[in-house]
Amino acid sequence: MKMDSELLLSPAIFLAEEEEADMSDWNLPLAFMKKRHSEKIEGSKALAQSWRMKDRMKTVSVALVLCLNVGVDPPDVVKTSPCARLECWIDPLSMSPQKALETIGANLQKQYENWQPRARYKQSLDPTVDEVKKLCTSLRRNAKEERVLFHYNGHGVPRPTVNGEIWVFNKNYTQYIPLSVYDLQTWMGSPSIFVYDCSNAGIIVKSFKQFALQREQELEVAAINPNHPLAQMPLPPSMKNCIQLAACEASELLPMNPDLPADLFTSCLTTPIKIALRWFCMQKSAKLVPGVTLDLIEKIPGRLNDRRTPLGELNWIFTAITDTIAWNVLPRDLFQKLFRQDLLVASLFRNFLLAERIMRSYNCTPVSSPRLPPTYMHAMWQAWDLAVDICLSQLPTIIEEGTAFRHSPFFAEQLTAFQVWLTMGVENRNPPEQLPIVLQVLLSQVHRLRALDLLGRFLDLGPWAVSLALSVGIFPYVLKLLQSSARELRPLLVFIWAKILAVDSSCQADLVKDNGHKYFLSVLADPYMPAEHRTMAVFILAVIVNSYTTGQEACLQGNLIAICLEQLSDPHPLLRQWVAVCLGRIWQNFDSARWCGVRDSAHEKLYSLLSDPIPEVRCAAVFALGTFVGNSAERTDHSTTIDHNVAMMLAQLINDGSPVVRKELVVALSHLVVQYESNFCTVALQFMEEEKNYAVPSTANTLEPGNLTPVRDSPAIPRLRSVNSYTNIRAATTARNLNKSLQNLNLNEEGGPVAFSPGNLSTSSSASSTLGSPDNDEYILSFETIDKMRRVSSYSSLNSLIGVSFNSVYTQIWRVLLHLAADPFPEVSDLAMKVLNSIAYKATMNARPQRILDSGSLTQSAPASPTSKGAHIHQAGGSPPMPSASSSSLTNEVPKPPTRGGEQLPTRPPYTPTLGGQAPHSHQFPRTRKMFDKGPSGSEQAGDDADDPGGHKAYMNANLSTGLCDWSAKYFAQPVMKIPEEHDVESQVRKEREWRFLRNARVRKQSQRITQRGVTRLDDQIFINRNPGVPSVVKFHPFNPCIAVADKDSICFWDWEKAERLDYFYNGNPRYTRITAMEYLNGHDYSLLLTATDDGALRIWKNFADQRNPEMVTAWQGLSDMLPTTRGAGMVVDWEQETGLLMTSGDVRVIRIWDTEREMKVQDIPTGADSCVTSLSCDSQRSLIAAGLGDGSVRLYDRRMGANECRVMTYREHSSWVVKAHLQKQTDGKVISVSVDGDVRFFELRSPDSVNVLQTVKGLTALDIHPQANLFACGSMNQFIAVYNSNGDVISNIKYYDGFMGQRIGAISCLAFHPYWPHLAVGSNDYYMSIYSAEKRLR
Repeated sequence: MKMDSELLLSPAIFLAEEEEADMSDWNLPLAFMKKRHSEKIEGSKALAQSWRMKDRMKTVSVALVLCLNVGVDPPDVVKTSPCARLECWIDPLSMSPQKALETIGANLQKQYENWQPRARYKQSLDPTVDEVKKLCTSLRRNAKEERVLFHYNGHGVPRPTVNGEIWVFNKNYTQYIPLSVYDLQTWMGSPSIFVYDCSNAGIIVKSFKQFALQREQELEVAAINPNHPLAQMPLPPSMKNCIQLAACEASELLPMNPDLPADLFTSCLTTPIKIALRWFCMQKSAKLVPGVTLDLIEKIPGRLNDRRTPLGELNWIFTAITDTIAWNVLPRDLFQKLFRQDLLVASLFRNFLLAERIMRSYNCTPVSSPRLPPTYMHAMWQAWDLAVDICLSQLPTIIEEGTAFRHSPFFAEQLTAFQVWLTMGVENRNPPEQLPIVLQVLLSQVHRLRALDLLGRFLDLGPWAVSLALSVGIFPYVLKLLQSSARELRPLLVFIWAKILAVDSSCQADLVKDNGHKYFLSVLADPYMPAEHRTMAVFILAVIVNSYTTGQEACLQGNLIAICLEQLSDPHPLLRQWVAVCLGRIWQNFDSARWCGVRDSAHEKLYSLLSDPIPEVRCAAVFALGTFVGNSAERTDHSTTIDHNVAMMLAQLINDGSPVVRKELVVALSHLVVQYESNFCTVALQFMEEEKNYAVPSTANTLEPGNLTPVRDSPAIPRLRSVNSYTNIRAATTARNLNKSLQNLNLNEEGGPVAFSPGNLSTSSSASSTLGSPDNDEYILSFETIDKMRRVSSYSSLNSLIGVSFNSVYTQIWRVLLHLAADPFPEVSDLAMKVLNSIAYKATMNARPQRILDSGSLTQSAPASPTSKGAHIHQAGGSPPMPSASSSSLTNEVPKPPTRGGEQLPTRPPYTPTLGGQAPHSHQFPRTRKMFDKGPSGSEQAGDDADDPGGHKAYMNANLSTGLCDWSAKYFAQPVMKIPEEHDVESQVRKEREWRFLRNARVRKQSQRITQRGVTRLDDQIFINRNPGVPSVVKFHPFNPCIAVADKDSICFWDWEKAERLDYFYNGNPRYTRITAMEYLNGHDYSLLLTATDDGALRIWKNFADQRNPEMVTAWQGLSDMLPTTRGAGMVVDWEQETGLLMTSGDVRVIRIWDTEREMKVQDIPTGADSCVTSLSCDSQRSLIAAGLGDGSVRLYDRRMGANECRVMTYREHSSWVVKAHLQKQTDGKVISVSVDGDVRFFELRSPDSVNVLQTVKGLTALDIHPQANLFACGSMNQFIAVYNSNGDVISNIKYYDGFMGQRIGAISCLAFHPYWPHLAVGSNDYYMSIYSAEKRLR
């Protein structure tokens, strides 16, 4: 921004400015910045959920093989003296050898039964090879596909051999007999788990793997060679599913310390607490716990499985700690396999971690396959030592004096650690170590509430947290808790379940199976529950009934429909939305629910939501009514009547302001179309006939070949940018496509044959139907055909000609769909096109046999003959031919003359020839264009479908859907408790916003300083450039040095400080329409651009004028029933940022007010005049709207009053078209109005006559009033601009451009002042766009 030189020298002024920067921007609402505008409406990509165990397993059989040979030591082990003797806590030498063997066997079985009581146990004591074989094969036979455990104790036989053999005995115990692990594999099969408690056990693990590999190779050979002996055998099982636990590495001996049991490994695996306590007492640190001896440990009170007793609590803590270590150290899939798949395997592996810790302290390294990373140094072991310490220190007093046992603080402390992680951590960090402990805590009533609260806060971090929690194994716990009747758990459980189902909806089945849905039904029906918890409950129920018949039946019996209907009018919008979605899903393809809804008149209760202020709620209601009529069960008259009523209610949303709602509307109507297909086929055929019989003046006849030069190729005209939202539409924005379409046009002009395509049964003789795209035959109804139908259908004169009762519901709905096919929002029109074409396709397919006889109807009508061509060439001075009156009255189509830019003079006779200025754009569009055709390429095929050779991808399938429900469900998966980024004072979004608001304040202050000094001249040209199209509307950005320049259908952005072009893109309006107004929305912050076209459509764009592709945020029909003409005012708008209201009017008899927050029409103010509105200006403080009209009147409306009395003043002093009416924003602001004749009148609001009149130039074409500086500028037909001050003195007269050897300015097509700076932008018919400002010394 240019500033006074003294300002630049003084930083102090800047500081002062920033300190007192006005805060008004912070209070302004932002329009169109909700999630539905910024996100693609689709569900999140489903994460592959790996937490569910595909193959839960049980270990059903256990072989206990003990080779002890009590009293005889094997020859290859030299034992120490004294030596470790205990086996299963029994001293074998304390009884006879046989008794000892049996007792040890029985004890081992008991120890295993603690972990898996239901398995079949078979002992094999000092066996032979045959006994082992018999045992293993019989266990495998009984176990079928389940897991078998083989426990081998080899303390009384030699060590395993390098060849992969373990030792057993011969019948009379005179020899050790080797048993090959290869045979063992064969007998045990898979899945199996092997435990080896013997020295050098690692050798067995190695051999096992080698043999497994050898097997695989043999199998591969057998697979190739059918004569191989293995080929005939049943397939031996793969050894991949075998797990092994071995006591030590291949080169290690078992510890012989006499204080330890001989089977230390088995003790760790089967009696972990006992051995852990003994080991604790043997450490030096145990001396710190006075009075604790090994004898005392034996007397610890309690049972292992009773968590309230000391022993039980230790066991519980031990489980939590080992689980946690495993979860933190192991890869997720390995953790799932070893710690979650099989109860016994999980217990053995948890205990294996203890074995590793204890045995490593005796230089012995237990081995497992699959191998685990080392865990013996993990920090959690210290927590275990502390818990043992706390427990043992109480023992002497408990046992001697019987004092009460104090519970361990372990779980409370771990929850605190988890809480610290939740509150203090940064975004991208490792998952919290304590997660598995939180799971264990859910078992305890004492900590349950706190644990659920923290778990909920963790799940709130996002889908990744939910996946983590599920992989830890939270699911069965929270499922079980649904059986609890504790009210205080309700909000927490509802929250947790909403999070789980938002990420993994497959849990619906588990919930219904366990009657979990009843829990949520009771929460939803509980009026004392806060709305947000009921919302989550209804979301959960909506997931349960989503395409899941069992869930639908269960919830129907649980009275879901009645409960939902009671809450439809709840003040909480999210609850209303989900209640409607839930209803829509419960009766989707489920007839008994639909009839239940009918009995409760659900559809009528849903009608009230169709006018809800929140667009998402309206969407949900449309969705629910759509599935309500979309049931394919038997039809009765009653149900048909209901369907018709619903359809007519839905049809009223045809002009809803939100594209999301209209998309849902197309889908809802498509359900109806599917239900009543034959009726719609009849209607479609009638419409197609009508369309053929009523010729609308076709494009080919009014083309001007003179204008068809492919201008796009010359370097002077820049290429249009393609635009995201339009990439899949018909905007041919590349030179190649345009040239291709031009050749097609020229060909057809010469009268060449038009390519006949069977798909185009009903294309009129318009050349544009073959424009451009090769995929023309993918749609039966081209865009133009549909559009022509739309117009033909609205003339009452035709009603008598058509057999179908013209006002039948089907006809009405067909018209609604035709209207939606011309929707300004591409996704809506694409969907509607699919629905219409699928019916047209079926109708023509069914009608084909009779059609072939009527050969005329199959071919297209002939193109314009060469002779007619000459008559239509427009010379620069010619005037377009008038079509015959009859055809014009039928179609309301006025062939358009080339327009001369934005404002049209009403005083000019119709169809004045213009100065040939249209050429540079006309190559893009043929001249007259059927209404609601959508852009340059005639084929209406969406780009996505172009690559499909079948060509029927374009047609709808029966389950069309918008993804809205899935998109809404994402809300529950995303963090709810986190402060949104824009409220976080440190966030980048917030810092950028602060910067923008400081910039805005600076612009306001500095510009005000200049305008207050008074502007005495305004002719310093600070910018000039040739625009790609004739400028028709210009608009300064209020704070950036950026200006938007619209031509007929595209928008160019210029940086007027750097004099460079920032962007140029196609607005997407049909070619017979033009842009007549633009506004910047949210100019103070994140700017959007609104464009209004003379067919009544409004489009809103973002990401323009920067390096990204412009995207359409939203679009809607601001005014319906506008007929684009070249002589009207088009559409005029005024935007109120403070209230978020948009005033729209134009060639209609009302001023329509839209609330952009609700995306709804809030008011229609009748203008009370027969002419068009040419200018709108509003003042939010006083709720006033000033309108200038084509008949010269200026009318003032107070929008707080009713439709009949809101016109508070009419001034009729102008005799001709009002170019501009401006309502000053101050409290006593006047109305300033100017007409084409150049008379400027000032009106005081309360007096009926003007208080001042100034006369300016005649023949005004454009005018603007500077809101701050009291200047107004007039642009004239006669190629000059005059700038006046408020006294009516001319301060500048601009006739020539600077620089270009003083080239004369062209006829002025538009001009606009900057809202703050004294800058005036001028667009003229010679394509130039220039900006003038006050003298340099002022700036």
